Amino acid sequence: MNNKNNSAQSGGVWSRLELWKKILIGMLLGVMVGTLMGPSAEILKPLGTLFINAIKMLIVPLVFFSLIVGITSMQDTKKMGRIGLKAIVLYLGTTAFAITIGLGLATIFTPGAGLEMIAVSADTAIPNAPTLVQTLLNMIPKNPVGALAAGNILQIIVFAIGLGISLALIGEKADPAIKLFESLAEAMYKLTELVMKLAPYGVFGLMAWVSGKYGADVLLPLVKVIAVVYLGALIHVVIFYSGVIAILGRLNPVRYLKSLMNPAAVAFTTTSSSGTLPATIKASREELGVSKGVASFVLPLGATINMDGTALYQGVCALFIAQAFGIDLAASDYITIILTATLASVGTAGVPGAGLIMLSLVLTTVGLPLEGLAIVAGIDRILDMARTTVNICGDMMVSLLVAKSEGELDKEIFNGNKAFKETV
Repeated sequence: MNNKNNSAQSGGVWSRLELWKKILIGMLLGVMVGTLMGPSAEILKPLGTLFINAIKMLIVPLVFFSLIVGITSMQDTKKMGRIGLKAIVLYLGTTAFAITIGLGLATIFTPGAGLEMIAVSADTAIPNAPTLVQTLLNMIPKNPVGALAAGNILQIIVFAIGLGISLALIGEKADPAIKLFESLAEAMYKLTELVMKLAPYGVFGLMAWVSGKYGADVLLPLVKVIAVVYLGALIHVVIFYSGVIAILGRLNPVRYLKSLMNPAAVAFTTTSSSGTLPATIKASREELGVSKGVASFVLPLGATINMDGTALYQGVCALFIAQAFGIDLAASDYITIILTATLASVGTAGVPGAGLIMLSLVLTTVGLPLEGLAIVAGIDRILDMARTTVNICGDMMVSLLVAKSEGELDKEIFNGNKAFKETV
């Protein structure tokens, strides 16, 4: 009887654990089991293969439906259109710069060098690299259905953006289609949630196989990955964001940096851009002087499409995995990674595991082995804390610049010469 009660209590404790804790436990247990079993731990690899296949299953429909829903949900008034355009251009521009920083730091510090892992997937070899012109031309699908079937991510993204814009432009006639896509997107979010429940077991199986084959030394470079991501986050916020505010906005960046303290603390602990939204709106209005209209539109939009921190993390992790498996990337591959991560940020789903889904998308685009996901999944929570913080810092920077350009920035509040007073 006691044994039954103990089992029930153990099951209850496991079910109450947060997903990231389960994944971390799965990784640590996998390393222990793999170290003890040695090469024979390969019998556990099918657990990981099942998870990887489920991730692959999600990529195309999740990106396609999320992008369309994200674009069609934007308001289409003149002012909102103008403000939205400014915000989107800034969000996508800073996202491209963020992933460039991640790629640059990973190139300098080479966190995956020396691991000498071997990809087992037959489709991970990178073919002859196309030129930049070919890469840009290949973004337009000749056959959208063929692109969806083949899983050509860049072509899918471009088609989804075009379809989403078209639906937004035709007005009421688009309502039935938009409702259909919204329903399908919600279904994909739920399916993603279900698949991510497999993550602890998939990570356990893959890490057991990896540590059994390569030894526990595979964990040491992960400290380097964490250090590189956090260094990139500091550079992006303190140097890049501050520089843009000073040069483009002609404003004092110190005021901006001081206003980040509370929202950044909330983002770092909750790892949720949406959950931090009340704090970012409050700080933007009360400490930066951003108007209610701009803050209420630009910040929720940023929580949906601004993924600077996620893009930076993807740049570091993609190169880490390439280095770990001894795969050399061509210049066009770097450009493809930047384009994919930047465009895909518009359709990133706000669900647990979205960061890993986006990373798998980037890896697939340039032919890197998805087995590498298991290596970084165990430290994903630590990386998520940094990337979410960068995301909300970017949201606040864009709201500040848009408010300044629209004449809706209270400079007295921004300069600290006047206290914020709520107006109806």
